[in-house]
Amino acid sequence: MKQQRKGQKRAARKTPPFGQPYPRLLYADARGQVMNHDRLFPAARTGAWLTEVEAAEWIPLPEGATLAWLPGTRAIGVDPDTGEMVSLGEDAYAVGALLPQGFTRLLLPGYVKRRSDPPVTLPLFGYTAVGWVDGGFVVAAHATADPEPWNPARVRDDEIRAAVTNMLEAHPENRLFQHLSGCALEYGCLTAKNTFLGRFEGALPVSSTCNAGCVGCISEQPEDAPFPSPQTRLQFTPSVDEMVDVMLTHIRNNPQGVISFGQGCEGEPATRWPHIVQAIRRVREATSDGLININTNAGMTKGIQAMVDAGLDLMRVSTISALEAHYNAYYKPRGYTLQDVADSLKYARLHGVYTSINYLVFPGVTDREEEVEAMVEFLRETGVCLVQMRNLNIDPEYYLERIPAQQGELLGMAQVIEILKAECPGLEVGSYTLAPPHGWPRRAAVRQSQVETQL
Repeated sequence: MKQQRKGQKRAARKTPPFGQPYPRLLYADARGQVMNHDRLFPAARTGAWLTEVEAAEWIPLPEGATLAWLPGTRAIGVDPDTGEMVSLGEDAYAVGALLPQGFTRLLLPGYVKRRSDPPVTLPLFGYTAVGWVDGGFVVAAHATADPEPWNPARVRDDEIRAAVTNMLEAHPENRLFQHLSGCALEYGCLTAKNTFLGRFEGALPVSSTCNAGCVGCISEQPEDAPFPSPQTRLQFTPSVDEMVDVMLTHIRNNPQGVISFGQGCEGEPATRWPHIVQAIRRVREATSDGLININTNAGMTKGIQAMVDAGLDLMRVSTISALEAHYNAYYKPRGYTLQDVADSLKYARLHGVYTSINYLVFPGVTDREEEVEAMVEFLRETGVCLVQMRNLNIDPEYYLERIPAQQGELLGMAQVIEILKAECPGLEVGSYTLAPPHGWPRRAAVRQSQVETQL
């Protein structure tokens, strides 16, 4: 394992900004029991490099975060006297934190993989460097958005169970509500919970097929994949009537809310664009309330254009890179290119849709100079309004082995956010779907000439 950022050893020993001593290493035993080391500092990773953590990179563990031990790993710490990386014994496994919405991971936990045949592949989670200081946990993360709207602790189990029961009784024939009940109760999906609670962004999965073969897909993996999908993909094809029922129910419960095609439990929603167009038109015939969103890879430009013309309000496009070789290696697109994605974003933006990208970020890759430069150019070309920073859930080695070797200077994740804001005036950076800002023209009133003057 390579070592990097040696010049930052002094910074690592400074007192963190929350006024406590520098954190100590956390590790787990073979049963997953977490302990803190009495002397060693936490090591971290940025891509394939081991590194120290700067004092300013630590923040208190956010509410809603959880700890996870990393099977098949060996914990690595930093000797505070020499600054050298130290491998713990056979019984010491690495520990990471899983962050809630609103927080961007700055560094991965410090570890090396144990030798095994076959090698252990970590489950699909976004592991973050974590430490222990004066009775509390800290993580190497940045607060990118207000976490409260998506704080899982704000939804009580009894509240969601009652809401699910009431909704299923009111819509006994709608298979979508039945499917989403499992997402809400078994997987803890907050967007699915919102559908039953009638708040914020509600979920509307519609497709079991996809036009991409994403390396880190959370709902479908090939049979020979070394890890299972953590979610079950939609197993039926919802009718337009079922879609409209979910849409109108959510909007009537929350006239300012968002209803979203495209969820983690499905494939690519745009594969069903003719039916989505019908659903949007029927909803807009019934009400002008609410906002209609699609979460998509935007590769099917013809379908995207048709949905925009039908009255789409918001569009969030999933991407991992603006470098074509990197994008193709991760998404494995079937029948579309990165330029098709850009064309879809430009069309939507020019026709009054509030556009965002769901940016899958990974320390040591996303913050490489070449990646940042390409993303700045992509954002300028497409006129994207919002970048949603999303921590990529994947085994680091598995990911790094499947993408092109990274080139250029390593800038750091916090600096990426600052560069995007500075180089793309007016760009918002957050963590989840937002309604357009006050004053953004409603779709029904937008003329193309008006929007073109804003670009």
